[in-house]
Amino acid sequence: MSTVLATFRAEADALGHVASRWAPDDWGRPTRCAPWSVRELFAHVHVALAWLPGMLTAPAPEAAQVSAAGYYRPDHRFSPEADAARIRFAQDRAPGLDVREFRAFTADLADRCAAEPPGRVVRTRHGDAMLLDDFLTTRVVELAVHGLDLADALGRPAWLTPPAADLVLGLLFGRPASELPGPPDRLLRQATNREPPSPALTRLNLTPLTLN
Repeated sequence: MSTVLATFRAEADALGHVASRWAPDDWGRPTRCAPWSVRELFAHVHVALAWLPGMLTAPAPEAAQVSAAGYYRPDHRFSPEADAARIRFAQDRAPGLDVREFRAFTADLADRCAAEPPGRVVRTRHGDAMLLDDFLTTRVVELAVHGLDLADALGRPAWLTPPAADLVLGLLFGRPASELPGPPDRLLRQATNREPPSPALTRLNLTPLTLN
C-alpha cells in the first residue's frame, strides 16, 4: 500500500469515526462553507470521494498530465456556475446520506485503490489525466480541509491525522508539519484562508490552491 493511500484510509476513517458520534442536532448546524449545513458539507465530501469507482473502472490514460497541485488550478471547475452546481448536488444528496455506511464506503474505496498497479493513471471528471496517488492526494486535501470546517462548525477539536497534516502541508509548503511553525490544523486553516495568516506564515513559500 502506498503512503498516500494509507493516509487517505486513515483520514477518511477518522472522519467516519467522529461523525458516527454526532447528535441529530449537530447535523443541521451552519458551516463556514455557506450555504451548507454540517450534513450538506459531509455530503459534499462523500460526493468528492464517490467519483473514484468510476475512474477506476474507466480505461487508464497513457500518461499523467496533471499533478495534485495542478488539479487545483483556477479554471472552469471553480467558476460561479460550477460552484452553484456543486452546492446543489451536495444539498440533493444530503437527505439520503447514511453516515453509518461512510466508514465501510471509504474502506472499500481504499481496498479498490490498493488493488491497482503502481503508477496507475486515472482520468478525473474534469478530464485531467493524473497518477492515482496524486488524485488520492487531492481527496486527502478535501478530507483534511473540510474536516476542519466540520470540526469548527461543531465546536470540536480537530481530528486531523498526522499523516494527512504532513501530506497536505507538504503540498502547500514543500515541507512536513514538523518543519513548519505552529500547530498543523492552524497552519492549514491559515493557508486555506480560514483564518488570517500569521506573520510566520507570510514568510513561508506557499503554493496556493483554488479550493471550494
